[in-house]
Amino acid sequence: MLKEVLIVEGKSDTQAIARALEADTIETGGFNLLPHTITQIAAAYEKRGIIILTDPDVAGEKIRQYVTKRFPHAGQAFIPRREATAHGDIGVEQASPESILKALSKVRHHEFIPQEEFTMNDLFKNQLSGCPEANARRDALGAELGIGHGNAKRFLERLNRYGVSREEFDEALKGLGEERG
Repeated sequence: MLKEVLIVEGKSDTQAIARALEADTIETGGFNLLPHTITQIAAAYEKRGIIILTDPDVAGEKIRQYVTKRFPHAGQAFIPRREATAHGDIGVEQASPESILKALSKVRHHEFIPQEEFTMNDLFKNQLSGCPEANARRDALGAELGIGHGNAKRFLERLNRYGVSREEFDEALKGLGEERG
């Protein structure tokens, strides 16, 4: 049984989690979180801790940002888009049990004093911004680092706020091909 409570979007996500591991979930029911849902999340946050595992899409990201703002110590788990896509749909419910477990093995937490280890120059030098393949490279690197998918600005923010070290970054880059810079 997972100690933390998983924050997911809906019932199908809870069912997908149950296929992967034993864990309690709280379903947001989409972006319009009801007061009783916020109360449930607050109780879980205080007693057991929470991990946010929303869909790797725009709506999921908005929910993640909203919940993270209210509960800044929440763990962050990301399923790569390619592992959460099936039948023309994207979401936690589309992910395999293995993908869910892999995402939960790479949980990240916001750093209270964000580091400034990475700059936009790091993204440019490593073809993570400013070139045609940048989006795909960010997606693959985000999956490897467990920080999810995002545009260049969001990706840079996550590198610095989720405590990614230079060594982790360089090692993950090796898996993408030639390191630059």
